[in-house]
Amino acid sequence: MRNQTGPSPRPAVGVPPHGVPPQPGVGDAGTDLDEACALDDSLLAVRAAEGDEDAFAVLVRRHSSRLLALSQHLLGSRTDAEDAVQDAFISAWRRLPEFRHTASFGTWMYRIVTNRCLSALRRRPHSVPLDIVPEPAAADSDGSPPHAAEIDAATAALRAALQRLSPELRACWVLRELHGLHYEEIAHVMGTSEQTVRGRLFRARRALMEAMRPWR
Repeated sequence: MRNQTGPSPRPAVGVPPHGVPPQPGVGDAGTDLDEACALDDSLLAVRAAEGDEDAFAVLVRRHSSRLLALSQHLLGSRTDAEDAVQDAFISAWRRLPEFRHTASFGTWMYRIVTNRCLSALRRRPHSVPLDIVPEPAAADSDGSPPHAAEIDAATAALRAALQRLSPELRACWVLRELHGLHYEEIAHVMGTSEQTVRGRLFRARRALMEAMRPWR
């Protein structure tokens, strides 16, 4: 393992372009990466904080797909999501000495990614043009709507309804309903209380249920 006095200014090995996980066995890091893959996140984070690029590369590979999915759920754009995750890993590499293990490394990364996505969402116009929200598919003569078209329309309507939520409501709903985080974890990610999380989830669910009423 490489050991330095602290993380270098940028994660030369750990963070590939657009949040794509690094591949094991590349270059002179192959043996170390194979060894690091057997370690849990907490040990990898300790070694990465000491400057071990191979340990950080494993963390990136282990968490990239979930973080990219989270970012895309929040931002609605693959390109924006990749940029947010890339920036989050760069920030994490620099801030690893500050990581106190009060939450798991994965939850810590959820917080960094979510904060970047929330900042991006707050800079966007809040409204969604009505013409991008599809109507329910028309029924066939036998009274049965085309199933595939109905599913596509409902999915698009849900995406549009999510975009109309405030960034905070959207993040709480995505973290709970799509990523399965507990209330305590969401509160940590959002930097707020569990009571606030429950209130935001209630408002988000109510707004989405109203938006999806035509598909019931």
